[in-house]
Amino acid sequence: MSKDNHKNSRDDKSGKGEKRGGRRTAEKPFSKLGKKDSQNFAPRNFKENGPSPRFKDNKDSKNKEFNKFDSKPSKFDRGTRSKEGYKGKEGYKRDEQGKFSDNRPFRKREISKYNHNTANEDKGERVAPVLRPRKKTSVEQDTIRLNRYISNSGICSRRKADELIEAGVISVNGKVVSELGFKVDPFKDEVRYNGELLKREKKIYVLLNKPKDYITTTDDPQERRTVMQLVENASRERIYPVGRLDRNTTGLLLMTNDGELADKLSHPRNGITKIYHVELNKNLTQGDFNKIQFGLDLEDGFIKPDNISFVSGGSKREIGIQIHSGKNRIVRRIFEHLGYDVVKLDRVVYGNLTKKDLPRGRWRYLDEHELIQIKHLIK
Repeated sequence: MSKDNHKNSRDDKSGKGEKRGGRRTAEKPFSKLGKKDSQNFAPRNFKENGPSPRFKDNKDSKNKEFNKFDSKPSKFDRGTRSKEGYKGKEGYKRDEQGKFSDNRPFRKREISKYNHNTANEDKGERVAPVLRPRKKTSVEQDTIRLNRYISNSGICSRRKADELIEAGVISVNGKVVSELGFKVDPFKDEVRYNGELLKREKKIYVLLNKPKDYITTTDDPQERRTVMQLVENASRERIYPVGRLDRNTTGLLLMTNDGELADKLSHPRNGITKIYHVELNKNLTQGDFNKIQFGLDLEDGFIKPDNISFVSGGSKREIGIQIHSGKNRIVRRIFEHLGYDVVKLDRVVYGNLTKKDLPRGRWRYLDEHELIQIKHLIK
């Protein structure tokens, strides 16, 4: 269709454009207006009736459409503010810098149903938060038993220290003490043994890989070899083993002069984990393996290991067992209960300690991070 025919077909219907959808269109389509005409385009009622009442600046009228509330000035009324400053709601006033300040008195807040405080409590005043007082350290918490102090000095055990106290050869601050259970302050009191001043030892922690045919004791009347001979050059302080290993049992053994740590590691409630490598005289059957896994009733009670498995790459005679019980000879008694003889028993893990880079019969000091980790295991 040509331009003339298109124009005639449009003008035949109405002289100034047809009515489409309730609205009258312009003579020319808006899309065909030039750039200059589109910039000058304005609604018809704006020229005829002036600006809309919505945008009128009625300074004297209180019922303004955009300024219904006096708390905040309308953006169309900012030029009409007085030099004294805007005054909004009651209690709000501008200061010399032009900022608002709140001069209202304190009011009680409404009691919320989620608030656990009493209804008579005044919420308007600011009250400092209630802080829990610090736990005061009493004198008793800083003191220790006298026999423990003597034992920590390295001259003897606690049992021997009690005998020395009863014998009257121990003095505290110049006075002889013969009372068992007497407590001293290790940082202030002066303890002497036969006139010689005793000092607390430095804490020593030694990890030993115990070999076979050594007894886990500090002294043997039969003059057999003991683990103390293996660590005699470790320190000048008197150290002793934590727990026990049988004469024919090898593996990790912790030795220290920290009596408090040794007692906590040996206590059953802490349940320090121990892993053993067991070698039997014959293959362990699947039925006996299941019995051990689900627990056994021994002469001193029920016992169930934390974990048990065959050693990978080994025969059915080699078993790894994880247990936290501190009962005497517990691993040997588990297998002997089912008719097996334990040929070799090696403790490869104690708590967080392993035998890595520690040959049989050698010892080393604990690293600081190892000591921190093992102290975290106790309760």
